[in-house]
Amino acid sequence: PGGGGGGGAKSSATVSRNLNRFSTFVKSGGEAFVLGEASGFVKDGDKLCVVLGPRGPEWQENPYPFQCSIEDPTKQTKFKGMKSYIAYKLVPSHTGQQVHRRYKHFDWLYGRLAEKFPVISVPHLPEKQATGRFEEDFISKRRKGLAWWMDHMCSHPVLAQCDAFQHFLTCPSTDEKAWKQGKRKAEKDEMVGANFFLTISVPTGPGASLDLQEVESQVDGFKAFTKKMDESALQLNHTANEFARKQVTGFKKEYQKVGHSFKCLSQAFELDQQAFSAGLNQAIAFTAEAYDAIGDLFADQPRQDLDPVMDLLALYQGHLANFPDIIHVQKGALTKVKESKRHVEEGKMELQKAEGIQERCNIISFATLAEINHFHKIRVRDFKSQMQHFLQQQILFFQKVTQKLEEALHKYDSV
Repeated sequence: PGGGGGGGAKSSATVSRNLNRFSTFVKSGGEAFVLGEASGFVKDGDKLCVVLGPRGPEWQENPYPFQCSIEDPTKQTKFKGMKSYIAYKLVPSHTGQQVHRRYKHFDWLYGRLAEKFPVISVPHLPEKQATGRFEEDFISKRRKGLAWWMDHMCSHPVLAQCDAFQHFLTCPSTDEKAWKQGKRKAEKDEMVGANFFLTISVPTGPGASLDLQEVESQVDGFKAFTKKMDESALQLNHTANEFARKQVTGFKKEYQKVGHSFKCLSQAFELDQQAFSAGLNQAIAFTAEAYDAIGDLFADQPRQDLDPVMDLLALYQGHLANFPDIIHVQKGALTKVKESKRHVEEGKMELQKAEGIQERCNIISFATLAEINHFHKIRVRDFKSQMQHFLQQQILFFQKVTQKLEEALHKYDSV
């Protein structure tokens, strides 16, 4: 591998290499980079900037932000109808040109990005689920999952601007040749693994290098945060799921039982044929219908409020699953710095080499903290809007229930 300027004289001790070839630190190329073994030419278009914001390191904002809608999918066929598949219509706001993409295209893109960006949390795709692919419910659920996925891709300053993603959004669906070319280009990308870290530029000058102990405590704090968030997301998901199930089956049945009992009462009263009791019979029969309708309202409700919360939790559980690896790369880099400092003190390594290691670790730290910062920013945005939506829908629901009960009450006015 190409050396990254090792400071001339060979010293007897090198920083030990990680023996676990399967550790993320090694696989991601983090180790090779920190040890100065990555060398590649970074084109201007590949440069990623981390800047110092009010809350510490941040990814430099995308100067041309855009969104992309995912419209309802259509069933398409090929080989003269022998094979059918689902294609989603994507409309990116920065081009306004619609393209159609299949799930396998999303899958390809996800694979490329997850490999290319070792310290960025690439959002997971919703499940593929092969059985009963064309069930309406599953398709609309997957579309909502993909819409969240797309939002997180477009909101990320680095992912949104990356070539493979732009190719995915803009290559005309009909141009098979252009699609394959872009795909090959992305697959040949050399700025992956160790070389990816070469593309990151960080603030320089006095006061721009991060305090290692502070970085370590921030990363440890974030690790504890993700563990707690993961546990509570799992718990909330389970509770919401249970609650939704009870509404769809239990609550509906119970309310309709009440309705049925009122109906039986009104039928009994109908045996009395006197004119003055007719109004009461009708009012009770109406009350029975109101309870029947309320049962249906309960069954339909989770789709409006609980399901969207669970879609969001699913997306975040994907992010939380990514972070242990990202944290591991950071930890590996910090360990190398500590080792090199020790070697310098023992006179086994030139200072220059150790400084190189520290400088490269600094780059990984900047990128990791920028990613953590981005995660928190997006999380606050998402959970705020989802909780508002949930409560608004709950309020609308209870207003509908109240309205049914008020209508029933008024039927007794004229009895």
